Amino acid sequence: MKRLHNEDYGPHSRLGAAGRGLTMGILFSAPQYEFDIIREEWLKSVQQIAKNGVFVGGPAVSGFESSFASYTGSAGAVGVGSGTDALFLALKALGIGPGDEVITVSNTFIATVNAINHTGARPVLVDCDRSSYLIDLEQVKACVTSRTKAIIPVHLYGQMTDLRELAPWAEAQGIAVIEDCAQAAGARLFGKAAGSWGIMGCFSFYPDKNLGALGDGGAIISSSPEILTKLRKLRNHGGEARYQHEMPGFNSRLDPIQAAALQIKLRYLEEWSQRRREIAGWYDKYLQDTDSVILPKDSNASHVYHLYVIRIDNGRRDELKKHLQKKGILTAVQYPVPIHLTPAYSSLAYAEGAFPNSEKFAGEILSLPMHIALSEEETAAVASEIKSFLNVNKKMLV
Repeated sequence: MKRLHNEDYGPHSRLGAAGRGLTMGILFSAPQYEFDIIREEWLKSVQQIAKNGVFVGGPAVSGFESSFASYTGSAGAVGVGSGTDALFLALKALGIGPGDEVITVSNTFIATVNAINHTGARPVLVDCDRSSYLIDLEQVKACVTSRTKAIIPVHLYGQMTDLRELAPWAEAQGIAVIEDCAQAAGARLFGKAAGSWGIMGCFSFYPDKNLGALGDGGAIISSSPEILTKLRKLRNHGGEARYQHEMPGFNSRLDPIQAAALQIKLRYLEEWSQRRREIAGWYDKYLQDTDSVILPKDSNASHVYHLYVIRIDNGRRDELKKHLQKKGILTAVQYPVPIHLTPAYSSLAYAEGAFPNSEKFAGEILSLPMHIALSEEETAAVASEIKSFLNVNKKMLV
């Protein structure tokens, strides 16, 4: 594996030059930098796939599944078409459907709730914690009914929900814990990997994720042989062998060309996670004690900073976002509308004000640039522009 050094990162580095091209400014997310690292080895893998003529499944997929299972400390991994498919198939593997309830958080990407909805089960939402933005576990317990079949805690922004108490509690209630690990590949809590605390862990390999493919992809990990067998059938039209359909299934298979990229990137994941923590540390340093800026907290030392999310509590988040864009600094809001207030889930009949933390944060959060090629110079520049904007506006208000 090619080891990277400090000179490999930043705007003037080989990666920066290759990824940025003629574009000026600071990119929000830049998977092209990672592709530049794996390019040669991946192209050789693709040539081998083409030579063998195995374009669906095959050794590239099974090899990555084995490596990913080993990395996460699980008995097995099942590659699927996307992170959304991973959540949906995990629920289907447990037989969850109409009449059932699945609890998750309103402060998440809509895919979490879509997966529940498409099984026919009812999504039951709870609020997020005020400091970590993660699912409020006490509210989860309060929402459990006789219909509750599963809980989906979301490891948001790269930080893990602490499941030390919830996982055994849920198991004692006969409730499955399915971890949404879409933003937490590489995260560990007390040495235990994201996805390995519940009955299943569901991952997205969307290109900008910490472990990202070159297109869509996902995986489910589990240490239950029965569940792994069922998942392999569900993803492949209901059977592992061709024309042997043991149950109604789906077509959701991880592409071998994507698996080849993921296999290579997996070897860099620890290094890249540490790089993201280093970048987060720079942001912390340059933004500390900045009026109106609330920094993220690594509340349990699990954070791998898929996103570095600050809060602007003076009502000027949108103005700041526009200011940064004018300066060539790209940012994002994840997520601008809590799930219960989206038109898609108005049928759940949660009123405005039902989840005050999620609603408040949706108007304050701002994701700053975060990718492995960011330099300390760039993070300092982002912080400087944020301070400049806030100081100017503060003086105008005085």
